[in-house]
This record gives sequence, structure tokens and C-alpha cells, in this order.
Amino acid sequence: MRIAMVSEHASPLAAPGGPDSGGQNVHVRELSRALAAAGHDVTVWTRRDDSTTPAEVVTAPGIRVRHITAGPATRLPKDELVPHVPELARGLLRAWAADRPDVVHAHFWMSGLASLAAAGRLGIPLVQTFHALGHVKRRHQGAEDTSPEGRTAAERAIARQVDRVIATCTDEVFELFRLGAARPRITVVPCGVDTETFTPQGPVLERGYRRRLVSIGRLVRRKGVDEVIEALSRVPAAELLVAGGPPAGEAMADDPDVRRLQALARARGVAGRVRFLGAVARPDVPALLRSADAVVCVPWYEPFGMVPLEAMACGRPVVASAVGGMTDTVIHQVTGLHVPPRRPDALARSLCELLAQPTLQLTLGAAGRDRAVARYGWDRVGAATAEVYEQVIAARAERSERLARVGR
Repeated sequence: MRIAMVSEHASPLAAPGGPDSGGQNVHVRELSRALAAAGHDVTVWTRRDDSTTPAEVVTAPGIRVRHITAGPATRLPKDELVPHVPELARGLLRAWAADRPDVVHAHFWMSGLASLAAAGRLGIPLVQTFHALGHVKRRHQGAEDTSPEGRTAAERAIARQVDRVIATCTDEVFELFRLGAARPRITVVPCGVDTETFTPQGPVLERGYRRRLVSIGRLVRRKGVDEVIEALSRVPAAELLVAGGPPAGEAMADDPDVRRLQALARARGVAGRVRFLGAVARPDVPALLRSADAVVCVPWYEPFGMVPLEAMACGRPVVASAVGGMTDTVIHQVTGLHVPPRRPDALARSLCELLAQPTLQLTLGAAGRDRAVARYGWDRVGAATAEVYEQVIAARAERSERLARVGR
């Protein structure tokens, strides 16, 4: 198949960890690799955010990243990209009219809007993955939600008009029902993990005598790092390594999220036990995870959550909030521990329980590795996604044939 992926703000070329760079970037990159490895041809379309970026970058055999000019060629917060969606749609329409893909897979709601406008005019089957839903974000963040007006209405229209919505977890299915998506048009295909890179064996980041907790991801408030620092004040003799945000160095001193978390650590008396690593290069993540006694991921909400899965693949126990995709991936008392979100007291109790039982850590870690390998390898995720593509292509062809018969 010739597959066009659209990921307007989350380029597979970008390193995860920035304000608008995270799991979606990894998902698009790894899914493209899995599909290309299976013999498909993949082009990822993303917005040009740097004037020096080539129009096309070949990242691997069968994978190209194409940049479309839509607004200024500079990095913009994703919530400011809505005015540039029509230009993105026009660029996609021109490209696909000249070189038609077999199927389009849009990632995030603005990619869905642009793809619906372009693929809809050309009659190309369209698959949508939202990665996050506006009404869920508003429910959890309230006034702190910076999503543009009309996001939920746009997501409702996309969910009702595309050929198929791929949900990344069972929790998302119920949220899609609220948008009016029909159940036959929803298929659950989880995110995946590279089980050959994220393994229990391999380099381990140097560590000292303290028990080590690791948190990886964006540092925005809803990701729950504040709660981890709050909990650390009740977990004696443990250190916390926080990976995410800008690169280590001067940029960290000016980052508002880093300053907020540093101030909290000082206020709770744990500044000496918290290390901010900044953005960690992707190849260095497995060694960081392997060095942990426990990997902590406690966001207020999370559409999927790739870090817990990567930790499980490394054989490390996970303490995760019981939200979103982590209710699928992390099995309580089997591969990790679930805690309620925004409850540092409950988190502290679970961490103390886990750190006091080395055997439990080993047991949970081994079960996590088994689960990651059995269910979440990218080859398996790629095959399931390709099956969705084949289904929507066949359904479109059948409809066209039926209409042609009626016309005769």
C-alpha cells in the first residue's frame, strides 16, 4: 500500500520531550517503520517549522517525511496552528491530486481537519487517530485548557465522517461514543514499543546508594510530575530523576515548568533528592529506565502513555495513575501498581510499599516484560493498523462498485 500519514505538529524527525513533542512523534515514527518493514510505502506529511528544513527527508527505506508550508516556517505552539489548517489542506490536496496515496492516516484533530478537506475531495479512504480528545482535556484541566474554541465540534465532525477511527485504548472508545462516533467505525489498536531496544539487558545509567525513581515526559502540569515530587517528601532515602523539558544547560534555567518544579522541590525539602536531566536523547532512554527501582507515570489523564510500556519492556516495575491507556497496559499487582491521579498521598504509600519489597519489583518487572513482548511489539501494531487500512480501502471499493451498478 501507498500510505500517507499526516501529523501536522508532531514530526517524526523531532525529539520527544518538548512542550508539544512527545508520544505522538514516537508513535508516528515507529508505526511508519513497522509499516515500511512490512513492505508498504509511507510518506509522513508535517508542517514546515524551520526554513532550512528540506522539502523531503528520507528516514529509512520506504519512509519519507514531506514538509508543507502552512503559516510561518517557525515553531509555533500547536494551539496556535488552527488558522494555518486551510493552507495545510490545500498543500495536501495539490500533492495527493498529483500523486494519489491508497489511504490517508491523520494523527491529531488538526491533521484530521486538513486531511478530511483534501482526502474528501479526492475520494481517498481516511483513517483518524486522535491521540487526545478536547472534551477530555477540558474535563481534567478546566480553565487551564488552552485548546482553541471549536476543537470538540471539529473532533465530533471528524469522528462521524472518516472511514475509521483508530482508538489507542478501550477508555478512548467510550469517549468517542460521546462524540457520536459509530461503534463499527472504531477499532482499538494500541501504541507499541520497540522490544529490541527497550530490553532488561543493556547499559544502565550510573547510580548511587539511594533507591531511584524515574519520571520521563513533558513537564506540563497535567503530566503529574508535581505529584511525584510531593510524594517524594514521604518516601525517605529515595531519589527522583526527572527527564523532559529543554536540553540540559542554560535553557533549563529559563523554562517555566522546570522553575515551577524546582520551587516545589525546595518547598517540600527534597531539592537534594531531585535531579532534572532535561531532554534525554532517545538512544539514552533505555539505560535511564533500567537504572530505576520504579518508573513513575501519574498524569491527570493520558490517552495512552508510552513511557510505562517502555519501562515494562525494560523489565522495570511501573507505578501509574489508573487513567486512559494505562488501565490497559499496566495490570495492577501484576506488571505494576495503579494509583488514583492527583493523589500524592496514595502515590507515596504505593512507592513505599514497592521499594520495601525487592522481590515484588523483580516479579512485576518480569511480568511487564512478558506483557510488552506478547502484546505491544511494533510489528504486531503495524500489522493491525495495515489490516484497518485494507478494510477501509475494500469498503470504499465496494461502495463505489455498488453505486456504479445502481447508476447502470
